[in-house]
Amino acid sequence: MAGKTVTRADLSEAVYQRVGLSRTESAALVETVLSEICGCLSSGETVKLSSFGSFVVRDKGKRVGRNPKTGVEVAIEPRRVMVFKPSNVLKARINGEAAPEDDDS
Repeated sequence: MAGKTVTRADLSEAVYQRVGLSRTESAALVETVLSEICGCLSSGETVKLSSFGSFVVRDKGKRVGRNPKTGVEVAIEPRRVMVFKPSNVLKARINGEAAPEDDDS
C-alpha cells in the first residue's frame, strides 16, 4: 500500500493553483497555518479542523517497559504525545461512503 507522500511544497502548489496567490504567498500561507497548529499543540491546546479531525496532546505517565530482545525492564519517563482523531466526515470519505450530515469530531 505504497502511496504518495504530500509535502509542504505540494500543499503550497495546491494553494497556488486553486486560490490564485503567488507561489511565494502560497508557501508563506501554508507555513503560517502549520506554524500556528504547531504552536497551539506545543502549548497543550487541542486543534480541531471541522470535517477533518482533531489533534490532541495527551500526557503519558511513567511506566515500566521491557526490551523485547533481552527482556530487561526499563523505566519509561513521562512524556507528551500527539494523537489525531479523524472526523466522521473524513472516515466516510476515506471509505468511499456518503459523508454524515452533522459532525462534531
